[in-house]
Amino acid sequence: MELYFLALLILIMATALGSGYPVAFALPGAAILSIGAAAGAGYLFAGSTDAFFHSGGPQQWLSAGVTNLRGVYWEVERDTLIAIPLFIFMGIMLQRSKIAEDLLVTMAQLFGPVPGGLGISVVFVGALLAATTGIVGATVVAMGLISLPAMLRNKYSPSLATGTIAASGTLGQIIPPSIVLIILADQLASATDQASTMRKALHKEATGELSMPSAFDVASTSAGEMFLGAFIPGMVLVGLYMAYILIYAFIRPKAAPAIHYGGKFDMLFWRKVALTLVPPLALIFLVLGSIISGIATVNQAGAIGAAGALIMAGYRLPKPGKTTYFPAILAILSLGLLTFALSNYEMNLKAADTARDIVGIRVGLVGSAMLLASLVWSGWRVFRIEETLNGVMLETAKTTSLVFIILLGAAMLTAAFRAFGGEDLVRDFLNSLPGGFWTQFVIVMGVIFILGFFLDFIEIAVVVVPIVAPILLADPSANITAVWLGVMIGLNIQTSFLTPPFGFALFYLRGVAPAVVKTLQMYKGVVPFILLQLLALGIVGAYPPLVNYLPNRVSFLSETSPPPRNPKLQQCVEEYVAGELASNNTVLDAITTARALDLSLLPDDLADGLRDGFTAATTAVSELDAVFAAETAVAGAADDYRPQLRIVRRIEKNIRQTEEQAKELSVLIGRMRDASQAEARAEMESELAGLEAEIERLRGTIPQSWEGVYANFSELTSAENKARSTYRRNADTSFVGPAEVLAVLGSNDAFATLETPLREMRTKIEILPEGEALALVEALEKQFRNVEGAGDVKKWLGKARRALKGNSPDREKALDEYEKAVAAYEEQAAWRGPAAAELSSGLNAYLDTLRGTLGLRMQQRFNRDQALYMARCNADHRDISLHF
Repeated sequence: MELYFLALLILIMATALGSGYPVAFALPGAAILSIGAAAGAGYLFAGSTDAFFHSGGPQQWLSAGVTNLRGVYWEVERDTLIAIPLFIFMGIMLQRSKIAEDLLVTMAQLFGPVPGGLGISVVFVGALLAATTGIVGATVVAMGLISLPAMLRNKYSPSLATGTIAASGTLGQIIPPSIVLIILADQLASATDQASTMRKALHKEATGELSMPSAFDVASTSAGEMFLGAFIPGMVLVGLYMAYILIYAFIRPKAAPAIHYGGKFDMLFWRKVALTLVPPLALIFLVLGSIISGIATVNQAGAIGAAGALIMAGYRLPKPGKTTYFPAILAILSLGLLTFALSNYEMNLKAADTARDIVGIRVGLVGSAMLLASLVWSGWRVFRIEETLNGVMLETAKTTSLVFIILLGAAMLTAAFRAFGGEDLVRDFLNSLPGGFWTQFVIVMGVIFILGFFLDFIEIAVVVVPIVAPILLADPSANITAVWLGVMIGLNIQTSFLTPPFGFALFYLRGVAPAVVKTLQMYKGVVPFILLQLLALGIVGAYPPLVNYLPNRVSFLSETSPPPRNPKLQQCVEEYVAGELASNNTVLDAITTARALDLSLLPDDLADGLRDGFTAATTAVSELDAVFAAETAVAGAADDYRPQLRIVRRIEKNIRQTEEQAKELSVLIGRMRDASQAEARAEMESELAGLEAEIERLRGTIPQSWEGVYANFSELTSAENKARSTYRRNADTSFVGPAEVLAVLGSNDAFATLETPLREMRTKIEILPEGEALALVEALEKQFRNVEGAGDVKKWLGKARRALKGNSPDREKALDEYEKAVAAYEEQAAWRGPAAAELSSGLNAYLDTLRGTLGLRMQQRFNRDQALYMARCNADHRDISLHF
């Protein structure tokens, strides 16, 4: 019955949206009405308001949307959406400051002499505005008012002209910073949590193991990663647009003629180009560069963008004069001063303890004061001139409120969709499709593309993504990243601005286009660009590193990069080590040289540790070959195993679903004890028998050869896992043992400095009161604790300390233990110096050679070359379905 109310929910929402009812109220209204109708029908016909819900009741689901919104968006840790008003302010301020007009006019003069140059200039400016404003309506209107008349006047094809302007205006949806990317990142962060739970359940059902290896888990994403991931696909789309216009101009030169600039390309012209281009490019560099370099979070970058837009408006809006650029110059000087202070001084006020530190903090304060003055000066100008600041703040508040109200409505709609079992219905439908993940993905992309004809990007992002994203992310066969899925959805959603009949970019352009341009010509003009967007979607889908590489690169090169021991990185680490070993023989030579070292100077335990390390290094090298041999064997058997695995897992899933139905039915039968329910009980028992028969039938469809095939393949995967485990254990041992010995020898100076305090301690134990002697022995014990290899001395000092402790201290016993500490010290002193002279250089050479190969897992972080390799290696998606 709940399916009828699910259909009612969709019908109410579609009717409200189709009638032009505001989205912010259509979404929660549909949820409230459908939940209310289900509760009322349940009360009237079944005696319970909960009867027609998939689970729970109306009170739970009515409050679920608001509760989820509060839990997700009001937590301190989840501050992603703070960036939305900052970027909206930045975009509206730049649009009001007429930066777009300057760019369009100047770039048209620069690119005009090239065939199709006006169109290329529109795409170029569209990309720049996308990276600064990101507001589709403002960009399309500005280009429609300035560029469209010029293009028509110079006999450009109306279809090409309108298509170019509309498509270029939509670049703000995929080129960061973008509001849709921020919303998608937030939705996907929640979706990855659900996907992780689903994948763990899938792994438990398939293998019977209670825990899933962390290497198989679903990784989340952030707005910063989305910005980085979308950057290259955005540039690909810009390149496709420009290439299409250029080719079109060569094939049909009359439809896109070259326009020669009437003036001269002299110093005055290039000065104008620089003044027009440099500020937006500098702002893009500050905003995106701060994110890419890890200097700022997305929220902080949004604040940088808003401040930069205010300063740009501060010199663009006033009439030219002597002081026009003073606020901007003051801001540049302040940034230079702050950069100098941060680069040369300790700027932590709590850690400042020298006169030099205080000087650095004062320089920083002067720079901050200058920046604040430039912002106040620019803000006053923007406030005073036509009350621009008032208008920008009002538009920012309106747009931000609209976004958040839609988010609230979407949360309520999603809750209602789940209340009637819609999420389970979609999941079961997608999982039942033949062809696995890619069939599901193509259908989801197709649905989003079709919805783009009728819905805005926000509705699609906040309604569809929470439903389908967990299903796609949980699939182990594709093992896609959340950032790749987000960028693919973002590229797809971008088409919603161009697809008739409700393409918003077309509406914006129609409002400013002259009457001579027919609406049909506009529709024809955007068709090639829609196809180019779909082509870009295909390119990014076929080559995931276009999205994944840049976020990986930034992550691995950052101060908080994943350590080499991260379970998700082990395959790439092993491939890197294998490549290094194959390209040179220095590791084998280093092992051979190390084996020839004279270890007789060391105590037996340290000498044995070194020998074990050298043996483990030799074993690790040979075991690495075994790893790739086992991996090849698994890959060779996978082609035959995978189809059977899919068939059997599907059958097993159907068995589990049928068993669940039978269990629920059995519970209901057990509750029917009244004689009046005998007929209904008999019907249910008959239905239960049918379900049990279906379970037996399904079990009979499992191929008889499956157990043998599964056992053989499990044996191959076990051999691979064992080889990898053996390699990793030996590789770690090959580095750890020698590193510990070298650390002991490296602490000789610290060990030697403690001889005098140790020898003086006897007198102090003898003559000082027990309490004071106890404190001194304890302090000396701590000093020896910090010296590598001095554990024996520390042990006897600890016993001396305990002898002095308590209600009845034993000074004689403490002296006996102290003498043992002195003996242990002298024993170590006898071998430490000679061993260091004999072995230190050899061990250093050995460890330096192994540090980037067999010892890589034991390092704190990757070096630059290793980090770049990890970024490339992890940019592809690996199929892990064979482990499920």
